[in-house]
Amino acid sequence: MIRLMTQDDLFDVVDIYNYAIEHTTAVYSYEPVDEIERLIWYVEKEKKEEPIIVYELDGRVFGFATYGSFRNWPAYRYTVEHSVYVDPNYHGRGVATQLLTELIRLARESGYHTMVAGIDADNVASIALHEKLNFRHCGTVTEIGHKFGRWLDLAFYQLHLEG
Repeated sequence: MIRLMTQDDLFDVVDIYNYAIEHTTAVYSYEPVDEIERLIWYVEKEKKEEPIIVYELDGRVFGFATYGSFRNWPAYRYTVEHSVYVDPNYHGRGVATQLLTELIRLARESGYHTMVAGIDADNVASIALHEKLNFRHCGTVTEIGHKFGRWLDLAFYQLHLEG
């Protein structure tokens, strides 16, 4: 079931996010987060009316997704950048597809024009997901991040939400 996140979901969300930080290049960060940091994030997202949705099964969260401002300049107000994270034990089960599909619906409903994804260029599964949902590649910034002892390229994908 996909639903809006509540504070009760914090522990699962932190676990999923920290796995991505510690084991993947899905997040260009090094340090795990704690529940307090994620609670502050959750409250800020609520204030800005930026949805955080979760995929729940049998009372446990196995994935989450959200969107927020693309850049902090007024002319970007119709563009959002999103993130999708899934428990590694649930990869390949359609969880990310369901989450991103719902996130797109919410962004359209909220009147946004464009949704952007910044994806590590080696993340073949995420790129395939975005292409399946009609995102198109806009460009790649090379050697923009450094993690696990290597340089990372960031591919940008976008979806026009109208029409």
